[in-house]
Amino acid sequence: MPETMTVEQALELVLGYVEPLPAEQVPLLDALHRVLAADAASDIDVAPFDNSAMDGFAVRASDLAGASESAPVELAVVAHIAAGDYWDGEVGAGEAARIMTGAPVPAGADSVVMVERTHAVSGDGGTGSRVAFEVEPELGEHVRRRGEEVRAGDVVVSAGEVIGPAGIGLLAATGHDTVSVHRRPRVAVLSTGSELVEVAETPGPGKIRNSNSYSIAAQVMAAGGIPVRYGIVPDEMEATRAAFARAAEECDFILTSGGVSVGDFDFVKPVLEEMGELTFCRVKMRPGNPQTLGTIRGVPFFGLPGNPTSTYVGFEIFVRPALRRMQGFSALTRPVTVARLSHDVKKKQDRRYYLRGRVEAAPDGSGYEVALSGSQSSALLSAAHRGNCFVVLPEGDGVFTAGTQVDCVRLDMEEGTP
Repeated sequence: MPETMTVEQALELVLGYVEPLPAEQVPLLDALHRVLAADAASDIDVAPFDNSAMDGFAVRASDLAGASESAPVELAVVAHIAAGDYWDGEVGAGEAARIMTGAPVPAGADSVVMVERTHAVSGDGGTGSRVAFEVEPELGEHVRRRGEEVRAGDVVVSAGEVIGPAGIGLLAATGHDTVSVHRRPRVAVLSTGSELVEVAETPGPGKIRNSNSYSIAAQVMAAGGIPVRYGIVPDEMEATRAAFARAAEECDFILTSGGVSVGDFDFVKPVLEEMGELTFCRVKMRPGNPQTLGTIRGVPFFGLPGNPTSTYVGFEIFVRPALRRMQGFSALTRPVTVARLSHDVKKKQDRRYYLRGRVEAAPDGSGYEVALSGSQSSALLSAAHRGNCFVVLPEGDGVFTAGTQVDCVRLDMEEGTP
């Protein structure tokens, strides 16, 4: 195994450490944007009965042959059927039933004429009235047939599908108040470093706020996981051991930030080797060359760098796909837009660069343009906050001049978006 991985090699290894989590039964609304773990079938026909798609009149189409605005045909109204009501009579020749949207179409009727194409000749249009019809309907017009969408026993949402709002409605219509979905991973979030203080504390000399714990937790939530934030882990061997042991006991995935380099007080790597398995610790990329993959007591472990932007990039490239796979998603990587650089960009290292940028449609409509969204320092998050993509520059030195086509990983678009 090479000492320094390519991005593709590293991602393949990360994904090899995870698999979809077991299913859990959840209330229907809790299944929104989650992956169905088992086929869901309908318990009834949908629609459950022939019903009206319009407010109007249920008629026999043959009674209105030749009807028009200039030569309307009159029918006697024998019933008034509201949504939720049921009329057990029958519409006979020369008759009509006033009907509301969703109400059952009565026996004898085979079509519905919308109320806007009629006018009352006598009465108010309800039972006992006579109504003139100004149009000849097509047979079956404005009637939603029983089983038109699904039949009882049909699978309405298949295992592996992501449940959106329309899917929620479909599942509700077919009798599912709970559904089986892949469990969301509990993700341990540990920030290591004796230089860290909590957010509410004003940092003293040599100290910085523990912002990574919050940004990583937010990324976990955005990926569909459940962040479990632990306290700051000081640069001490025993404290690191204790934190890792607890995280492995309580969570499905362990994330750390900081302590993955080779400094005198970086204990993540040695403790990982002692307690579990270390697979790699460097990736040929910038920012974020030190990235660490392994396991602790069988739980996947990923050590992110300490610099905020390095952490942000490493999570998006490696951790987010892994967390999505654990939830059963098949689309694991963000969409890529090809765009023209709007200015020159230089790079010197033989690593792949992930620069923070903002891609937008070109003003002249000729595709997309992208510009860096601020300072590319790995210690600063402003460019990531203002940007919507990673501008990917391939390995090798060089100057990428304005107009060069580059790949842009779209952070503002969900995986699977065309």
